[in-house]
Amino acid sequence: ELNVQPDHVHLVAIIPPKVSISTLMGVLKGRSAIRLFNKFPHIRKKLWGNHFWARGYFVDTVGVNEEIIRRYVRHQDKKELEQEQQLELLRD
Repeated sequence: ELNVQPDHVHLVAIIPPKVSISTLMGVLKGRSAIRLFNKFPHIRKKLWGNHFWARGYFVDTVGVNEEIIRRYVRHQDKKELEQEQQLELLRD
């Protein structure tokens, strides 16, 4: 499950215990950045220090049903839209 937001990404990944999370994140971020720079070379000029991704990442493990997590990720854009609309009401 993948949900891309303007400034971050939500991803559900099931990985075996022997795989290092830091290694996985390095590979995901590194390869995706290379592919994006190859496909859209002009974006490199707009990025601070030529880095596509921020240095850090957030990882959590959960003890709940996988479908609940997938639903959470799937609906993040709706949650953020609701929050933005609520903020707009406060500004008016």
